Amino acid sequence: MLVDDNPINLQVLYQTLEGHGYKLLLAKNGEDALSIVRKVHPALILLDIMMPGMDGYEVCQKIKSSPEISDVAIIFLSALDDVKDKVKGFNLGAVDYVAKPFQSEEVIVRVETHLKIRQLEKTLEQKNKQLEEDNALILESMGEGLLGVNKQGLITFINPAGANITGWQEGEIIDRNFHDLFMHTDKNGQRNPIEKDKVFNSLRDRMVRHSDNDIFWNKDGQNFPVEYTVTAIEGKTDISSACVVFKNISERKQREKDLNQALKTVGELKEKLQAENSNLRAESSYLRAESSYLQEEIRSEQNYGEIIGNSSALIKTMEEAKQVAATDTTVLIIGESGTGKESMARAIHQFSARKERPLIKVNCAAISESLVESELFGHVKGAFTSAINDRTGHFELADKGTIFLDEIGEVSLDVQVKLLRVLQEQEIQRVGSGELINVDVRIIAATNRNLKQMVDEGTFRMDLFYRLNVFPLTVPPLRDRKSDIPLLLAKFLDNLSKKLGKSFRGISEVSMELLMDYHWPGNIRELQNVIERSAILSKTEVIDVDDALVPVSIKQLNLEKNDSLLLVNESDETLQTDGTVKTARRLSAYKTLAENEKRYITDLLNDLNWVIGGKKGAAEILDVPASTLRSRMKKLGIERPEYP
Repeated sequence: MLVDDNPINLQVLYQTLEGHGYKLLLAKNGEDALSIVRKVHPALILLDIMMPGMDGYEVCQKIKSSPEISDVAIIFLSALDDVKDKVKGFNLGAVDYVAKPFQSEEVIVRVETHLKIRQLEKTLEQKNKQLEEDNALILESMGEGLLGVNKQGLITFINPAGANITGWQEGEIIDRNFHDLFMHTDKNGQRNPIEKDKVFNSLRDRMVRHSDNDIFWNKDGQNFPVEYTVTAIEGKTDISSACVVFKNISERKQREKDLNQALKTVGELKEKLQAENSNLRAESSYLRAESSYLQEEIRSEQNYGEIIGNSSALIKTMEEAKQVAATDTTVLIIGESGTGKESMARAIHQFSARKERPLIKVNCAAISESLVESELFGHVKGAFTSAINDRTGHFELADKGTIFLDEIGEVSLDVQVKLLRVLQEQEIQRVGSGELINVDVRIIAATNRNLKQMVDEGTFRMDLFYRLNVFPLTVPPLRDRKSDIPLLLAKFLDNLSKKLGKSFRGISEVSMELLMDYHWPGNIRELQNVIERSAILSKTEVIDVDDALVPVSIKQLNLEKNDSLLLVNESDETLQTDGTVKTARRLSAYKTLAENEKRYITDLLNDLNWVIGGKKGAAEILDVPASTLRSRMKKLGIERPEYP
């Protein structure tokens, strides 16, 4: 059952799980959920926490406090990320927790895991119930035989258990001589002398007599071992009769054996269930770890989500990508920041035979130097101070799939050596472990740096470079595929309409000209940022690229060429053209792209007191890695001035 007050969430969950064959019930609030649970008793509930009226915590508490429905498994869905909120959910009886915005594969993994656990628990419950029923039958069948004997030695009654043991029914045995029917000492039919008969001795001297191992004979003439007790019963004046309580020792031993075997079977079943649960938890842990790397990459909207365009430059690159995708060849994707290297890697993976297995993305520049090895190859508990548990590394998660090593040029020389071994031997070694783990991984690397130049400078290993550079694939920058800008804008506006809850039909003609003329040093990522900022401030369905939001370099490179625009002096002026307000500065002549870029970067650095990296540094504002900005500065000849 899916419980959420947000119809969109319900729709997404329904479509995700219905496609995997699950029978689903829907509830839009806590009250409806409780009503349905009591009537239908679902196996599992995906329960939203923050709902109007009765929230998820209260629904969970009511379910767990009702014996008839308390066994229903509950997974909480919530955007709350505080540890105390999760702890509260588990304390109320939830079995798991999925954070919003949830990813489809993660939801499927957890649903499958807990349904399997629930099925195993139900199997054990059924076997335990069957065992209890069998035990009851065994105990009932183990009832002792009871015979009544009068002073003359004649049988006066027999109980049902005694009839089952001996084969004699009550009507057949009454008034028959006890000694003649039962008291034999061997298989040849030799009877005990009457004076040694415990029954008659008890009748004579009123003593209770017991035998642990004797022989009775049944109706069919077969003997069976028994233990029995004889107790005299006093009448008003004298001993009137005796009661014989007996058991078939062989049947009792067989039943005890059966019971012990049944108990042993239950024990083995419990051990098997515990082992299966342990394996299931380990598998679930692996899948959750895998999902944590996969889901954001697979389902979330990326900066430029899909590869969109029909320019000749892009088509050529895509044809090469499709050709190499069919192989397991290592690919090195080369391109400027923001061109879509990650999307290209995803496309290669989707075109490959490994598409059913994960694509694991690793941003090498985002991992601290001390943790790179642990992130890539994993570690064992106790390998270092903070290693409190075993960790599965990215390469192990990517087994039978693809690993994407983004910004490979940022990896240290020490880690480069270990990457080389993985490429050569297809085996890894967790930090702190001597065990070698074989992996089958297809490697796609990406960089915006000149690795050949880094090799010449001694900052990148030559042998690793040649291992990675088997099939270089260059992603064209946006300035070389400007004909794709209208298609990209259509995709961005469609996404923004959903994201912002607005309806966008397009951008103004003047804005389109402005965007088509710009050289886009930040590529597709910069284009989307400009459009998103403008969309947020737009009050109409047609977006104007707001003058205040467009980078200075766009304004410098896209001066109005209309003859109606005339500047009469060197100062800034505001003119009205086609209803769009623009600010322009008269330039004596247009400058080259490199000159404009150099001026733009230099102005920005001056305003920031030449802070390049870190929070609010120039690299963050330009939305590029600090290493990329420094490389660009070096190429453009930008140096910090020396002040007296």
